Amino acid sequence: MPGGPNDTSCISGAQVWALGAAVGRELVWGLRKVLHEVERWQARAARIPDARIREDALTALDHKRSNTEGAALFWIIPTRRCPRLLNLLVAYEIMADFLDSAIERGAHVGIENGRQLHLALVDAVDIERPTSDYYRHHPWKDDGGYLPRLVAACRYGCTTLPSYWLVRPLLMRAAALAQVQGLNHELDLQLRDHVLRAWAAQQCDPEDGLGWYEKAGAASAWLTVLALMAVAAESTLSSSYALEVYLAYFPWISLTATLLDSYGDIVEDRLKQENSYIAHYGSLETAVWRIGEVMRRATLEARLLDNGDRHCVILAAMIAMYLSKDSSRTSEMQLTSRKLLRSGDSLARLL
Repeated sequence: MPGGPNDTSCISGAQVWALGAAVGRELVWGLRKVLHEVERWQARAARIPDARIREDALTALDHKRSNTEGAALFWIIPTRRCPRLLNLLVAYEIMADFLDSAIERGAHVGIENGRQLHLALVDAVDIERPTSDYYRHHPWKDDGGYLPRLVAACRYGCTTLPSYWLVRPLLMRAAALAQVQGLNHELDLQLRDHVLRAWAAQQCDPEDGLGWYEKAGAASAWLTVLALMAVAAESTLSSSYALEVYLAYFPWISLTATLLDSYGDIVEDRLKQENSYIAHYGSLETAVWRIGEVMRRATLEARLLDNGDRHCVILAAMIAMYLSKDSSRTSEMQLTSRKLLRSGDSLARLL
């Protein structure tokens, strides 16, 4: 019915309220706090002894700032403001973006380097797990404690979340899935597809109706980790709600993010021979149709969650961000970008 949970054609009053509350929380408290945290980590990154690691850390902080602000938006999910949650979200995103840059620079070493570095994603959310030697296979090693400090900051942030222990098993599962990012920069294209296909076959439900590249794509976004951190900040939380959030974000909301990101980078990825999830669809027309289908499913999953209006605001902001990128608004991409936007929630079109 119009305005019901299955209707994405109109904006509900609850969504407008959630959007207003999100904007207020971000403008009054969030953006200033995010800026402070980014500057704090920039100061630490600037002191990294190894020039290459220092460059990767500073470049990630500078060029991927929109990712950090997007991660901070998950701060709007809990009913009450939780400054320590905001610190945790920012630290985890900064760490993940740094790892992506470091692995790309060291791609010639092989996928074992990516796997080893990405152990930090799991160490950061499992406070009982021994930390790893992240640079074991990396050509450059002296980061002055930068990555261990990020891991430690995340672990401390997790201990401050009231419902951490309830959410911990799902957090660990989501972070383990995100380790697939360590495989995405393999330089041999055939080997890359082979290891990703094998990973998908081992890690995911074969009956979920997703292609292997869609499973890998959904896992490569760590949005599920951020969402679970946010719900763990609630003092009263049911395990069923935590599982529902996990299943909404993995695969549907996370896959939406990965496909839209890949859509915006399609030309650059082709030139650089980077991993492109879009390319596996065979044609841009097929890819746009499938992305639209995934977006609609993600929107429905978000709306069906308890407190779903806040999850819808995050999803809509994400869709609007990706489709507002310059690369998605070129003359060649305008028509398909508009078609994709029509597949999303009305809130995304408004934003």
